[in-house]
Amino acid sequence: MLSILIPTYNYNIFSLVMELDRQCINTKIDFEIIVLDDGSTSFLEENQRITQLENCKFYSNKKNIGRTQTRNVLSQKAKYNWLLFLDADVIPVHKNFIATYILNINNESQVIIGGCEYENILPHESKILRYKYGKCREEKLAIMRNKKTYSFVFSGNILIQKKVFQLCNYKDKNNFYGMDIYFSYQLFIHKINVLHIDNGIFHVGLEKNEVFFEKSLQSVISRFEILENKDKIEIINNLLSKYKTLDKYRLKGVVNFIFKLSKIFLKRKILNKNPCLFCFDLYRLGFICSLKK
Repeated sequence: MLSILIPTYNYNIFSLVMELDRQCINTKIDFEIIVLDDGSTSFLEENQRITQLENCKFYSNKKNIGRTQTRNVLSQKAKYNWLLFLDADVIPVHKNFIATYILNINNESQVIIGGCEYENILPHESKILRYKYGKCREEKLAIMRNKKTYSFVFSGNILIQKKVFQLCNYKDKNNFYGMDIYFSYQLFIHKINVLHIDNGIFHVGLEKNEVFFEKSLQSVISRFEILENKDKIEIINNLLSKYKTLDKYRLKGVVNFIFKLSKIFLKRKILNKNPCLFCFDLYRLGFICSLKK
């Protein structure tokens, strides 16, 4: 019935697995939970306890291969046709998390996305950028996400048919960051039926401001190198939509020039106690205009 698949790296996920195991047992479904560690150096002993649970397995990659390829490996190990992918640093919002997904399985939807939430507790200022971005940009009700189905694909909480995942996931062994958009695009071009529901997880493993900022730039590079020339990509990604408009009207050079003059100021507005997300948007737009093939 259900394979729950969790890639992890240097994170203690035993409590998450216990909660999922309890919910699956209460729901009375056939299930397995498979955790694949991606070359961690921490929490190995804690996470090994997962194997003490009857339907749970724990594996380790010999070296770090990245989350995208780790998910590929997990899908190959799964024995059921429905795969529930979760990030390691999440916890279900509701005690009926698994039951809600099971109730929403139907013959029409091949992908069901529960969404993500952030607790109403401000983190330390060193992590405020990730929190504010998540609260403002990622935490959306299903009624809003279903209006732009492919723009809110979140692989950290997604129920998907195995054949669809293996069709759409990135197959190259290069380790790119920020591949949810590639996955969204594949769902879009293959016309996969996606349903958004309100069945969220709390994202609790927030990165520090500088780490999230740098990862965001790596994600921009991934989009530029892999997706910039894809047909209709502007429909599902706002950054690439703006970039292609600037390119069409030959304004990339102007934006790049302004970006070089203003990026230090923008970065200060982003990495402070009250991050400006508009400046964050401007920085990423200027940054992508500075990139070259």
